[in-house]
Amino acid sequence: MVSAEELEARIAALRESGDLTSLLLALEARTRPLLDRLPPMPTVKALLSTDGGVCPDDGTALRFDPWNANEHQCPTCGKRYAGERHLRAWARLQHLWLAERAAELATVAVASSDESLGERAGARSREILRWYAERYTDFPNVDNVLGPSRLFFSTYLESIFITNYMAAAVLLREGGAMDEETAELVGRLADEAAAVIGEFDEGYSNRQTWNSAALTAIAVWFEDAELAQRAIEGPTGILAHWLEGLGDDGMWYEGENYHLFALRGLLVGTSWARLAGMDLIADPQIANRLRLALRAPAVTALPDRTFPARKDSRFGISLAQPMYLELWEIGLAWLGEESGGLEAWLAELYAVPAPVAQTFESYLHEAGLPAPAQRTRTGLSWWALLQMEPVLRESAPGWAPASELLEGQGLAILRQGDRYASLECGEFGGGHGHPDRLHLTLFSGGVHWLPDFGTGSYVSPDLFWYRSTLAHNAPRLDGKSQPTGDARCAAFEAQEKWSWVVGRFGDLTRTLVAGPNYLVDLVELAGEDEHLLELPWHFAGAVSVEGAVEWQRGVLDDPFVTNVEASRRPEDKPLVMAVARPHGDGPGLRVHFLFEGELVRAEAPGAPGKGRASFLVQRAKGRRLRFLTLIDFGGGAAVTAMKFADDTLTVESSDGIDRHRMAGERWEILQDSGSTVLAGQRLAPASIAGLVPRTRPTPLIASAPWVDPEPALDGTLDGFDISEPIALDLEDQYRRSELPFEGPETFSAVAFANWNDDALFLAVEVTKSDPRFRPADAAPLRLDNEHDDIHSDGLQVYLTTSTGTSLGFLVVPDSATDGVRVRAIPGTAAEPDMIRGAWQLSDNGYTVTLAIRPPEWSPNRSGSAVDFDLIVNELGPERTRRSGQLVWSGGGGWIWLRGDRQETGRFGELRLVP
Repeated sequence: MVSAEELEARIAALRESGDLTSLLLALEARTRPLLDRLPPMPTVKALLSTDGGVCPDDGTALRFDPWNANEHQCPTCGKRYAGERHLRAWARLQHLWLAERAAELATVAVASSDESLGERAGARSREILRWYAERYTDFPNVDNVLGPSRLFFSTYLESIFITNYMAAAVLLREGGAMDEETAELVGRLADEAAAVIGEFDEGYSNRQTWNSAALTAIAVWFEDAELAQRAIEGPTGILAHWLEGLGDDGMWYEGENYHLFALRGLLVGTSWARLAGMDLIADPQIANRLRLALRAPAVTALPDRTFPARKDSRFGISLAQPMYLELWEIGLAWLGEESGGLEAWLAELYAVPAPVAQTFESYLHEAGLPAPAQRTRTGLSWWALLQMEPVLRESAPGWAPASELLEGQGLAILRQGDRYASLECGEFGGGHGHPDRLHLTLFSGGVHWLPDFGTGSYVSPDLFWYRSTLAHNAPRLDGKSQPTGDARCAAFEAQEKWSWVVGRFGDLTRTLVAGPNYLVDLVELAGEDEHLLELPWHFAGAVSVEGAVEWQRGVLDDPFVTNVEASRRPEDKPLVMAVARPHGDGPGLRVHFLFEGELVRAEAPGAPGKGRASFLVQRAKGRRLRFLTLIDFGGGAAVTAMKFADDTLTVESSDGIDRHRMAGERWEILQDSGSTVLAGQRLAPASIAGLVPRTRPTPLIASAPWVDPEPALDGTLDGFDISEPIALDLEDQYRRSELPFEGPETFSAVAFANWNDDALFLAVEVTKSDPRFRPADAAPLRLDNEHDDIHSDGLQVYLTTSTGTSLGFLVVPDSATDGVRVRAIPGTAAEPDMIRGAWQLSDNGYTVTLAIRPPEWSPNRSGSAVDFDLIVNELGPERTRRSGQLVWSGGGGWIWLRGDRQETGRFGELRLVP
């Protein structure tokens, strides 16, 4: 990612820099095994599956060994496995690792002072480039999970590969080490890759930053100004993501994990943009966005220098991972003296004990290598060699972030010493958001007491647990995960000894007040409607309740929850619990619960990969409810008693008596030494609605005539009133995968809806020359956590009745009979026995007829309506995953990641005609 002139200047600089010289020597040492032999070259397309690349005994991800394609070892039990599924899982990382190595070899080729070593490195780099160029189109662009891809199953992976592949090619070309034949082959691959990647625009997405970076890299190779302008300055290009993807607080709208991933994509893309003639960082506005983007994860970091696992984050990941160190190294080099003091943060990351190297798709520099005892600048990658400062600038000692509200994220952080408490009171956060509004995270004394578990594997069923409210320390109503929606920070103020935050989500309010020795947590439900309020607590240590507690068998309806017990609690007497330190000696927590209702204890998945764990739930039913909790951190001033009366919380400790008074928009703490008043009312922050599309299509309207008697329901239209057809035959009703809509002659449908007092009747005639129905006894696909029946020709039917009950059904014709296989879609109130029906082949496809009996079906004969939607799935020839679907309410876009879900806000209206 440097021109010939820049490369010459960089080589001169590294000869004078001890850090850069040492890093180059380390890179030379890393390349030597590749010079001795060519690594295994994967000849298969990568596959995302539930059983590939994981140990079947304990579920641990198998160790990635780039030198062994045939045996894959479990790091937990030591067993070795082989087979196609493991090979294709290995291929995902091997393709990426090889592209990285090609760039690393190219760097050594053009920068090494050892002429012989440089020539050998250049030859091996060109060999890898040619190998892929000669075979690229042999990899099939089918059965992808998220966007077109040849080598992988998602476009963003193709883009990561291409940024490294093109870096190798450009470095060789600019360094005078590229031959004409290899250059021609590279151009052939780049042209095809541009077509694959350029077809799939993901809008404002962390993945799109990489797609744009890859297209910019290809534009640099071809000197294609038009492609460069599109990838850099287009509506969802690099520049737009700098300006719109980050909030005013500098954080990417999808949280820390995707912030760091998107930021690397943006830095890579910005490097390519400069080579294309657009120096984005020269613009003060973009430079400031970079400064804020580098600062944001440093501000939200937990005291152990991991990032909080908010939204779809990996749990317990250190910010001292070398991939992240490079973000600050390169960013600070670009910002120069205007870095805002982040050198102190980077120095602190280098000072912490080296974390075990993690495997990242966008950084495999350390794959197969042991972690060093300490991280240094000389252990980074080829990209750092070309970009970072020759010498890290001196900084003021220590990085000491204060309490802070990141208004764009709605994340309020209350800090005191090594204590960290945060409250989620922002927007939902896009497709990676969790229903965790008003979630509490707590870290103190070196222990992550109340964590957010983030997300484990995307292909494991427990993904749905980690994406539930019950898996968070967040309130939920009526036994259901929170609906998609936004909370807001109503007040925030931090003083020397006391700080507070108030978050609101609908009728729920959560107030945190942090002091020198304890934390007060108040959860309140307002409003006139009666609700069941539940508040989970996922403490890291073992919990023991002080005093006699009578546990009885309880109920907590969730498929992931077991061993449920409950105990009734009076409101006027606090329940005191000791939470033991999970590892080693030292003080734990003492937790005081003051509420009227039930205390529930149960087991569910704990931190990803750590097995099951116990947790608690406070539960009460009513119109106006209050859960008051005090968490004592075990310091010298231990809390001995607490009581609540007349809007005043009285806390007694060895230091005296504190009186907390809630006074409207203020919180007052009265002590013998004086009083403290916390206020700081906040305005609602700017919305990210432009990043997360929330517009709904204009609802379609269809009619369902009355029929009596009911239709034959034998897979024909016998008995149906077909005067009001519902057509699914337009391109903008089609959600596609790799291939576009071929037209209604190839794939379309027409439906007819009827009704009477007993049921809703539906007939669907599908035009498709070769329907492919998944057999009931077919072997499991084990592709992901979606039901296999979505990968079949068939239907998805959705209803929302007049009482607000939402129903969803997945219906597949049974190829062995004339019946249908019905599955209730999770998250709806549907049951399979609510549907009966049949199907038959037709001259140009197949016909399905159904009777649907929703609960409490009692439509008004004078005319009423239900919300309704119909989806027809398509499985193409020689495919494992479905190829597309027609959506009555309006499709457009792409089928990837749709599963069997359909947003209720997209439903049309089915009018029941008397």
